[in-house]
Amino acid sequence: MVCRNQILVRLSVCASMLLLNEHVHAGMAGSEVAPPVTTPVQQPMNYLVQEALYPQLDFLAQKLLNERMQTTLAGYPAFNGKDKFLPGKIATGMAHILLNTTAATPAREQALKNFHDIADMTVALDNHSWGIYYYLLALHQIHEAGLLEHAVSPATLAKLKQQLDWRSFVNVSDLKLINLPTNYYGVAFGVARLRMLLGWESVASSEQLLSKLLTHYDAHSGQYGFSDETDGEGRFDRYSILLIAEICHRLIETGKEVRPDLKLKLRKAADIALAMSNTHGDGFSFGRSIGAYGDTAILEILSASAYLGVLTAEEKDYAYAYSTRIFNKFRSFWYDPQLHSVDLWSKGRKTDAYRGVHRVLGENFSLLHQLLTTNAIWVKMGYAQTIPKSDLQAWADKTQPRFRLDWFARGEYDRALATYRDRQHVFSLLLANGGPGQHANSPYYALPFSSELIAGIPDSGFAHPQLLPKLTLDDGTELIATAFIKNIQTTNDAEGQYLTYQQDGLTRMTAETKSPQKDTRVKLQSRYQFAPGSISRTDEYQQTGTARIRQVSLEFASFSDEASIDGNSISFSQGGITKFSVEGLEYCSVKKLVNDTYFQTPSGPFKSLITCTSKQLIPVTPLIIKWTMQYQ
Repeated sequence: MVCRNQILVRLSVCASMLLLNEHVHAGMAGSEVAPPVTTPVQQPMNYLVQEALYPQLDFLAQKLLNERMQTTLAGYPAFNGKDKFLPGKIATGMAHILLNTTAATPAREQALKNFHDIADMTVALDNHSWGIYYYLLALHQIHEAGLLEHAVSPATLAKLKQQLDWRSFVNVSDLKLINLPTNYYGVAFGVARLRMLLGWESVASSEQLLSKLLTHYDAHSGQYGFSDETDGEGRFDRYSILLIAEICHRLIETGKEVRPDLKLKLRKAADIALAMSNTHGDGFSFGRSIGAYGDTAILEILSASAYLGVLTAEEKDYAYAYSTRIFNKFRSFWYDPQLHSVDLWSKGRKTDAYRGVHRVLGENFSLLHQLLTTNAIWVKMGYAQTIPKSDLQAWADKTQPRFRLDWFARGEYDRALATYRDRQHVFSLLLANGGPGQHANSPYYALPFSSELIAGIPDSGFAHPQLLPKLTLDDGTELIATAFIKNIQTTNDAEGQYLTYQQDGLTRMTAETKSPQKDTRVKLQSRYQFAPGSISRTDEYQQTGTARIRQVSLEFASFSDEASIDGNSISFSQGGITKFSVEGLEYCSVKKLVNDTYFQTPSGPFKSLITCTSKQLIPVTPLIIKWTMQYQ
């Protein structure tokens, strides 16, 4: 690894290295973000790390040292009490700086002093679950380097020993998580394992938690290997695919062998990640808490897979190429050099409440930690000086299937993910159920998500159902088709690839956002058709009993702009979607969206809103509604 001996001395020079690309700087200066850079990456991943990411860590460290508890970043107070992981995230960042210095140099001595000072400053702050894990990982790595007694005072270390404990978020009697989703079992195991390696407790707890973790994972992933984020209600998202990689990373980090059955599950996650390979550096585009984390999830999956020998030699090289593109996207798209910060919240970008701007400092440290940790694994595999292959797109087009279906669960309801590749786009058709708290939000709808083409709105609720017809019955009940998916089937012919499924009831649109409320008065048969340059969805609604559909509306919020309308067909002269047309509804309109804070996505604002309606429906069954989008 390249080390720098003047850390915190050349901060202004280091920070300026982040302005490596004039296109990046010009894009960030305006009111909107520029699209990700797609030209080939000519430098090794490790070069990007040393010349762009470590300087950002240096900047953050110096800011903390100068401003202390009054630190602000991007105009927001860092220590606002709302980021319960923050002390641990800061510790990882300070540890990265410390361990990237050369022994017996002034830089090393200064980094030790800085870690010591910041540890004393933050030891009294709330620090929960992930923050506990991060802090322990930092202490373990410093301990392995023989520097712990120099980096942390005895008094502070004694406090940390009491605070950094898995028992604060796991019930000791039955080892159940305390009001947390299933991926936190991996956090609990990591905490117990690191405590054992630090000599703070015996091996028994980590072994019990690992057993609990793997048993729970098997119970809620079944034969397909992807974890339900709930206790069987069907919340599948990036975490479901990422969790096995997180488990493997915890085992790798703490020196524990990864079992063959875990590698088999990891291979399934790697298959999805490789199928998403693209030159933009885009990752997952569906579910909660994506944005930059949708991209870095791919890094975690592919680095673990490469390190554990799950990938072939050729796959490893192209996984590295794809991963380097993700690094470059972080530098060119997610990072704003004017703010000296990752930007997930401004210029039309939007996150869910969980990852709001109140976590601005922690998100910087967290994302940098993921990137640096991934790079360290690739360096360990011999890629420190490797220029990534420039033919990633050609390789992906040649080796990855044009269409694939990965099952998540089958039973009363089917849960799956369909991936479709076309014209350098990757579409992810999520067929799941967001479960309590998420099913109403459009990132969990059954839509073919694709970066810069089709996106959901974080914490959207039912206000504007994206691309799903909203039905109003005679009694005023409003319904959409979100959660009760059955009998997923795929076929293909010369016209394209087809995916069909049924729903034996629709979801009532109510203020209740916990579990979806099923209404069986309307049933649905849906069909997607994927063809070169176009996607269409046809819905056939069957009304049962005395139910009558009084009104139907359909909305599509799009990144495309400069619209013209001809009947129920809307054409765009700017953007990836070139045309959107609707059959089965009476009237369509389109309006330009300008600074509308609702119509924002993790990657930027929507530009146009199409609304199609039918207000005087003739009682008929089935009611057939079809939309078709064309893209370039």
